[in-house]
Amino acid sequence: MRARIVAQFVALACAWGSSFLFIKVALQGLTPAQVVWGRLVLGALALCAVMAVTRSRIPREPRLWLRLALVSVLLCVVPFLLFSWAEKQLTSGMASILNATTPLLTLAVSTVALAGERLTRRRTAGLLTGFAGVLVLIGPAGLSGGGHLKAQLACLGATTCYGFAFVQLRRHITPLGLPAVSVAFVQVTIGALMMLAATPWLASPAPRVDPGIGVSMLALGALSTGLAYLWNNNIVQAWGAVNAAAVTYLTPVVGVTAGVVLLGERLTWNQPIGAVLVIAGIMAAHGTLGSVRRRRAAGPADSGEAARPLEEGAAR
Repeated sequence: MRARIVAQFVALACAWGSSFLFIKVALQGLTPAQVVWGRLVLGALALCAVMAVTRSRIPREPRLWLRLALVSVLLCVVPFLLFSWAEKQLTSGMASILNATTPLLTLAVSTVALAGERLTRRRTAGLLTGFAGVLVLIGPAGLSGGGHLKAQLACLGATTCYGFAFVQLRRHITPLGLPAVSVAFVQVTIGALMMLAATPWLASPAPRVDPGIGVSMLALGALSTGLAYLWNNNIVQAWGAVNAAAVTYLTPVVGVTAGVVLLGERLTWNQPIGAVLVIAGIMAAHGTLGSVRRRRAAGPADSGEAARPLEEGAAR
């Protein structure tokens, strides 16, 4: 059992970390909107297969579908479009690092939107450290109005959308106790239906799909958007949300490494420094180091100590 969860954790970090590589390759023959179309349609098909194998039930309440439609827009359609558009200018490694700001922006949004979330001294220090890392990532060129500031802001806009989506999930969906696979299936399927409805407007220019683009889209949809949800749910149930959140620290490492090794992308001086600051901010804001020390002292009796699901993990 432990070996299976470890394998799923590694697979999850690779799937989410390499998703930016897949986007970059797919953009060689597809427009950003066409990439999102394929990603969501393939992801919905993969989750449909998971639903059939696990015999999970599809929620039927119309109000729930309306709420999940909003979540789908914020968690899938809009951020996927923003990241795909941004990667026309940014390297896949830079996009993966900026994606790691999701926990920070989720915390910032939840502090404002949720009554039970207080901005403590620890969280304030973590947010300030993390956003200092964002400024380092943008770099002097971006801060002075040059570089690819618009693309970087698009990535941050995407992670802000994730933050609002997670607040909606925590406020309206999580209390219902629905299976994560069912919720993910509805979210991704609604997003896929939205993109299918827009097909006439996305057909031009004609997509060009070669074997590399085809494999990238299949991996992006089936793995990074589909099966990754199932793996994430299994890891949270087995290890608890705090331990599962460690995937947040690995995905930018995978993303940057894949970009450098497979695409020959250059690693600039500000990327590793900014990434370290962002991850340090996440760990400080969420008290990860302190939690790890307390669990080691108390022993491994409780692997599910976190009351909330992994909403602050890496985005998909």
